[in-house]
Amino acid sequence: MKIGTLDFGEKPLFLAPMEDVTDPAFRKLCKRFGADMMYTEFISADALIRNVPNSENKLKISDFERPVGIQLYGRDPEPIRDAAIKAESANPDIIDLNFGCPVKKVAGKGGGAGLLKEIPKMLEIIKAVVSAVKTPVTVKTRLGWDDNSIVIPDLAEQIQDCGAQALTIHGRTRAQMYTGQADWTLIGEVKKNQRIKIPIIGNGDVTTPERAKECFERYGVDAIMIGRGSIGRPWIFEEIKHYLETGEKVEKKDFDYYLNILKEQAENNIEMLGEQRGIVHTRRHIATSPLFKGIDNFKSTRIAMLKANTKEELFDIMDSISKNFDVSRETLFSTFD
Repeated sequence: MKIGTLDFGEKPLFLAPMEDVTDPAFRKLCKRFGADMMYTEFISADALIRNVPNSENKLKISDFERPVGIQLYGRDPEPIRDAAIKAESANPDIIDLNFGCPVKKVAGKGGGAGLLKEIPKMLEIIKAVVSAVKTPVTVKTRLGWDDNSIVIPDLAEQIQDCGAQALTIHGRTRAQMYTGQADWTLIGEVKKNQRIKIPIIGNGDVTTPERAKECFERYGVDAIMIGRGSIGRPWIFEEIKHYLETGEKVEKKDFDYYLNILKEQAENNIEMLGEQRGIVHTRRHIATSPLFKGIDNFKSTRIAMLKANTKEELFDIMDSISKNFDVSRETLFSTFD
């Protein structure tokens, strides 16, 4: 599978761009466990061209995580074009345009998935960015605004015709948000369309190696993008890759092995953001990790993790888990099987 001159090989796994999740610390871990493509958190085009520091900081990428894409969102062609030109100066491997974010503060203002209600403007944006930058431009979107406006079969062709070099499809409508089940059937129909020549990347509800294998084989996608399934579980990429290559599951490690990975994520964020900001930024990702879902009576401990304000406090809580709960391999990872 190729995007421009980037060759990802067969059945690559991409880390989805997620606000407040895919920061450098998390990307570093996902890369180590085998993610083939990274994306920054999505960046507001309007904020970027106004030189808002928080948005400019999101442009920072490192060679260790390449290939890496910068994702932009907005609602009008000119500011997104100008933001793409600025983003290109950070030397990303890809510039991705977000037409899929469903949250009200984005879609409700005409950005993200809001452009599924204004297809001509969406296409105008793609053309404007493609003509303004040399970096490959890709697109991420959804099936449509709601069940009464499923547009992706025709829209995929239009996106390709505008010069996008790959298309990621999240198998839900904007109205669904993140509820219900992702519909991969429509993703598969786009991929089977003989007129589609660009890579089609499927996204939505891939949380197990078995499901990843099924999506590749049944729907024929060129790559799979993993989002929420990686939160608190960056090792998911290793699990899926091993299964795709061998047909067998990765042998589970001891509980502390995974716990230390989550600690490393916190350490990395502390190094970049300072202790308080680093802990506040990371603690909810750790507390909601699937690592803890097989543990009985864990609610109060999870709440305590969510309230931790220092590294010592958070790590003490994490260290207490193996002492106070049954964390044997038989009770853990039940949600992964």
